[in-house]
Amino acid sequence: MHHIMIDTHAHLYADAFQDDIEEVIVRAKEVGIEKILLPNIDLASIGQMEALKQRDTNLFQKMYGLHPCSVDESYKEVLEEIKKELGKNDFVAIGEIGIDLYWDKSTQKIQEEAFLEQCEWAMAHQVPIAIHSRESTDLLIDLLKSHFNGKLNGVFHCFVGDSKQAETIVDMGFYLGIGGVVTFKNSNLRNELVNIPIDRLLLETDAPYLAPMPYRGKRNESAYVIQVAEELSRIFDVHLETIIAATTQNALNLFNL
Repeated sequence: MHHIMIDTHAHLYADAFQDDIEEVIVRAKEVGIEKILLPNIDLASIGQMEALKQRDTNLFQKMYGLHPCSVDESYKEVLEEIKKELGKNDFVAIGEIGIDLYWDKSTQKIQEEAFLEQCEWAMAHQVPIAIHSRESTDLLIDLLKSHFNGKLNGVFHCFVGDSKQAETIVDMGFYLGIGGVVTFKNSNLRNELVNIPIDRLLLETDAPYLAPMPYRGKRNESAYVIQVAEELSRIFDVHLETIIAATTQNALNLFNL
């Protein structure tokens, strides 16, 4: 097996990996993963992410951003702190940013403000954005179209929308991040993707969350990205190598790796 894969979204700096991160890295490399992109969550995760990056500076690539579930009334000060990191670090994207209306609708307005400000960072630094869009895909499409039409690039991470949303996102020039959900028996995602070109898809895990079958409900890790690739090869009825080559090239292109 010598495929080169990129896990475009994994929180391997999380506490869930503190006891066996070395083994997690080894297993990822064994299936052919050569890059793992680390999305940030909040101020606390910046140090954890940097510490992990120092373990393997070639494997890990960082993003900076404030996760929508971490946006609260002090978000402006927090964004100021995160913004300071942009001047002194290398990073491949602004993320994980977006809007989450599943957990808390009351913060929608400030989530929107935080999202738009961080999109400005991405434009200023000419990097893509990694978007969290839980229960908010249409809203985010509207915000991107009205504020940044054609000026930004990025990925809708953990895409679980319908075919119409998928087509709109692709038409905007964005990518769809596909993770473990596509392998779930009760997921309709496989049917929503069939008409999307594979050169618009990215592989991701969102580890430690959303482990694919047959690991559903367990801790996810980067090595399991191969299960996602295998499912996509079934959905699109193409060789596994075709999926891997396409999604890797997509990641190289989008994140300028």
